[in-house]
Amino acid sequence: MILDAVTQLGPWSWFVLGFLLLAAEVVAPGVFLIWIGIAALIVGALSLALWDHAVWGWQVQWVLFAVLSGVTVLVGRRVLGRSNQITDEPNLNQRGQSLVGRTAILAEPIAEGRGRIRLDDTIWSVTGPDLPVGARVRVASSAGRDLVVEAVA
Repeated sequence: MILDAVTQLGPWSWFVLGFLLLAAEVVAPGVFLIWIGIAALIVGALSLALWDHAVWGWQVQWVLFAVLSGVTVLVGRRVLGRSNQITDEPNLNQRGQSLVGRTAILAEPIAEGRGRIRLDDTIWSVTGPDLPVGARVRVASSAGRDLVVEAVA
C-alpha cells in the first residue's frame, strides 16, 4: 500500500516525507527533524529534475537522503550553535555564578576547608579558609555545587 503510494507519487513522495518531518518538528519540537525534513525536500527537488534518468534509482535517492540528512544536521547545529547574543542576564541558568561577589555570614564554621552559608533562602556548601561561625565572607567563585569564599575584613 505504501509502496504503491510512493510509486504513484513519484518524486512528490520526497516532498510528502519532507513536509511530514517538518510537521513532526512542529508537534514535537527539538530542532532535529527540521534538518532531516529539509534533506527530504532537497532530494525531492532533485527528483523532479532527475526522475526519468536511469541513474536516479531508489538506492541513489536513499543514499543521497542519508548523506544530506547528516550534512544538514551538522550545518544546522553549527549555525544554531553560535550563540553570540548579548544578554542582560548572562548567568541566568548558572545560579552559583550569579552569586559571585555577594557577601554572607557563615551559618556553620569552615573547618578543614568546608562550611555553610545562608544566601537568601538557600543554604550553600562553601570551601575556603577555616573561619568561625558568624564570620563575614565574600563569594569568590563557584566550583560545581560549592561556592568558594574568602574572608572579608
